[in-house]
Amino acid sequence: MKLVILDRDGVINQDSAEFIKNPEEWTPIPGSLEAIARLNQAGYQVVLATNQSGVGRGLLDIATLCAIHDKMHTALAHAGARVDAVFYCPHGLDAGCNCRKPKPGMFEDIAHRFNVDLTGVPCVGDSLRDLEAAAAVGGAPILVLTGKGKQTKAKGGLPPRTQIFADLAAAVKSIVS
Repeated sequence: MKLVILDRDGVINQDSAEFIKNPEEWTPIPGSLEAIARLNQAGYQVVLATNQSGVGRGLLDIATLCAIHDKMHTALAHAGARVDAVFYCPHGLDAGCNCRKPKPGMFEDIAHRFNVDLTGVPCVGDSLRDLEAAAAVGGAPILVLTGKGKQTKAKGGLPPRTQIFADLAAAVKSIVS
């Protein structure tokens, strides 16, 4: 099975320091939906792995998070694309859970549910925690410079073999070639 794991905020849609708290605040990054369509056309399963601590902080509830994802799925469908599954961690920073990136629990859950070894699986994110979670399960960390990506690159300390691309469209071009 060909699989790609994507972070959501800052990779697919515009990020916000104030969190994406409702569907109206969810805006795709130009070219990201078409990039996902390209992955689909190349036979990849596309899975999201996203920390959503806004839920744990009380900034939005699960119903609102689902409404945001409904908007995303609709926008993807209009672009001829789909995301095959959405995994999220609703916990706050202090919860101590294993699913919040950079811990690997969410990725391990993806591996279990899809019955796949994540070694070498492209994992695209804009923050160090995305890349660290990918590296912890043997995935191929890919940093995009959208969202928090430029700041992440500037801080350094990236996992070995992290690839860096301007945006999801550029990363996908490399993945499918």
